[in-house]
Amino acid sequence: MARWRRIVPGVALGAFSVLVTAQGVGDVVGIGETSGKLGATADLSNAPRVTIDRPKPTFMLMERNKRIHGLKPFQDLVDAAEPGSVLKPPPGNYAGPVVVRKPLIIDGGGQVTIDAGDRGTVFSLETENSVVRNLRLTGSGDNHDTDDSCIDVRGHHNVIENLVIDNCLFGIDFKQSSNGIIRGNKVSSKPFDLGVRGDGIRLWYSNNNLIENNLITDSRDNVAWYSHRNIYRNNEGRRSRYSIHFMFANNNLVEDNRFIDNAVGIYFMYMEGGGARNNVISHATGATGMALGFKEASDIFIENNEIIYSAVGVGSDLSPFQPDTTIRFKNNRFAYNGIAVQLTSELGGNHLDDNIFEGNLTDVFQAGRGGEAEKNKWNGNYFDTYQGFDKDGDGYGDTPHDGYAYADQIWMEIPPARFFKTSPVLELLDFLERLAPITSPELQLHDPKPRHLKPQRTAG
Repeated sequence: MARWRRIVPGVALGAFSVLVTAQGVGDVVGIGETSGKLGATADLSNAPRVTIDRPKPTFMLMERNKRIHGLKPFQDLVDAAEPGSVLKPPPGNYAGPVVVRKPLIIDGGGQVTIDAGDRGTVFSLETENSVVRNLRLTGSGDNHDTDDSCIDVRGHHNVIENLVIDNCLFGIDFKQSSNGIIRGNKVSSKPFDLGVRGDGIRLWYSNNNLIENNLITDSRDNVAWYSHRNIYRNNEGRRSRYSIHFMFANNNLVEDNRFIDNAVGIYFMYMEGGGARNNVISHATGATGMALGFKEASDIFIENNEIIYSAVGVGSDLSPFQPDTTIRFKNNRFAYNGIAVQLTSELGGNHLDDNIFEGNLTDVFQAGRGGEAEKNKWNGNYFDTYQGFDKDGDGYGDTPHDGYAYADQIWMEIPPARFFKTSPVLELLDFLERLAPITSPELQLHDPKPRHLKPQRTAG
């Protein structure tokens, strides 16, 4: 059931923030997706924007790094430009910060650097229908309280394109900014420990944006919170924490991306609708390594992804959460993971069809007892551990594939024992349990029609 509350312009309701934008005329906004209308004839296109940023401090030039002393302020060029014009600054280095409050097309031609001297935010775009492209933005402050970033975007229908963003705490920060494009940017954070870096690309109450062809490295997370119907396409993320972290963000699409060497690939948290397809998620390792994570998420599709070399391929907690919804895994490849699919709820509702499981230490870990494994539906999957035959040659096994936990029940019930998961002692105990079971094994999965031959892949 969707969670929402009617709001009144200019009023804050606890965890809810009031959103009245030209793009979302008459929306009733809550934690979940927008629902309903304030009135069929309401015109909120000129409604004032709700201020949600903490005021950012002003720093004197003497407080900024000496490398920018003597540089021409880029703000002077912005102030001199006519609204709606194209600003092509001469090549060179300029001093920040910059605040733009009128529609402009700013094109640095790949030869312009704006440096804020390690204080505050480098560039603030507080207008609509503007373009910022082909600049290098660098040298923000390192204050999390004021969200020091390379570029803040606070308006709709803006394009942020082909920027080089480095030595900034946060990279690209969209707040209440919809129908925009973030394309072709190279983003990295400051050289801090992982947990105290800033986010590479952040969306907050920002809908219908296209995020494509970006390279995000050595940042903390990429997040979309309370942000709906965004598309993440052809991006690459490396050496960060969350490749993408969705929270209360519905109907987002993640397709054709590459996420490598991040702690977590894509995390769907309190999310309904949308999904991921044609992505490569690799080397999500470490104690919390996970390629795909679900927390109380519902109605998600996961199709044609390569999920490889990760500690956990899928980690699902209380998902699907909403009654009568499903999470659908189809045509994915789970290869060389510690645990390919880990389902830690007893709700069922996961449907796995035509997936490939090969080279995993454990294909499936189903938590709970009392027949929970049969609440999830398996059909037509390929398992390299299948021991049946295909006498009629139709490509499918003649007998079902049942996955049981024998000695593995030890580490499944006592998580610290997972350290010994592949030790010789547990391997021997598992062999003896399979040979002559002392205790009843636990059913982890039942596929009535497993594939006998490995299907061809189209992803990657």
